[in-house]
Amino acid sequence: MGTQQVTTRYDDVPSTPGAPAKPNYSRPLAIVTTLFFMWGFLTCLNDILVPHLKSIFDLSYARAMLIQFAFFSAYFLFSVPWSKIVNTIGYKTTMVLGLLTMAVGAFLFIPAASVVSYPLFLTALLILAAGITGLQVSANPYVVMLGKPETASSRLDLTQAFNSLGTTIAPKLGGFLILSAAPLAIERLRNLTPEALHVYRIQQTASVKIPYTVIGVALLLLAVLIGTSKLPKIETGTSRPGNKVNDSIWRHPNKRCAECPENPATHLTRHTPSSLVEICELSELCELSLLLH
Repeated sequence: MGTQQVTTRYDDVPSTPGAPAKPNYSRPLAIVTTLFFMWGFLTCLNDILVPHLKSIFDLSYARAMLIQFAFFSAYFLFSVPWSKIVNTIGYKTTMVLGLLTMAVGAFLFIPAASVVSYPLFLTALLILAAGITGLQVSANPYVVMLGKPETASSRLDLTQAFNSLGTTIAPKLGGFLILSAAPLAIERLRNLTPEALHVYRIQQTASVKIPYTVIGVALLLLAVLIGTSKLPKIETGTSRPGNKVNDSIWRHPNKRCAECPENPATHLTRHTPSSLVEICELSELCELSLLLH
């Protein structure tokens, strides 16, 4: 088990001559908060993609929910690898790498829409979520350590408020941009010839190209912003094999929640309502509703 040392450098924070350095973290915190907004926004766009792709590809509910499965499985698959990356290249560089990974996933929506490939859509979502996982693994503990330990929970609450703002805006804006055209009824869709069905799918999937292109460009600009900003450098842990340290994460209450990606229960509460709306569209439930009236 290796030792771990976490220190914060204030090289980039101006101080008054003859007085103790009093670092001001307002600007770094504001910059990092944009990341929380962005991954909240992108996470809730899935609620728009589920009914959109379901109608285009005539998917069963099980196959349609592969959208959520592909996205959230990234938290399980990439959390530990991202933590190793943080220890290797640092918090700031990991944030940049996470944003670039997200941009790759966003831009993959363009060829997925062009070739009308559902597996490619799922691959794009997995890569996008892998980048979000990297942001959460690096940005959450960075916010915690960006100031006094006793105010760590307040800083996380503030940044998560902007995360919630992103989850509020995404369904409205995504619905306006992606679901603007009404899809064909399932009966009409199944009566189309293969050629007409392919043309229809190309037209419908094209609605995701512009939104995700804009998102990809925004992610690249954020990566440049983070990469060029003078953020306080927080040293990551150093491993010393053979040296046993009498320490535990439970002795650092301000870091317990920050070391992990966002609570899966939070995601469940966000996406359960959209799933229920989809389920309520089943014909059997609609017939039951008519009978009750």
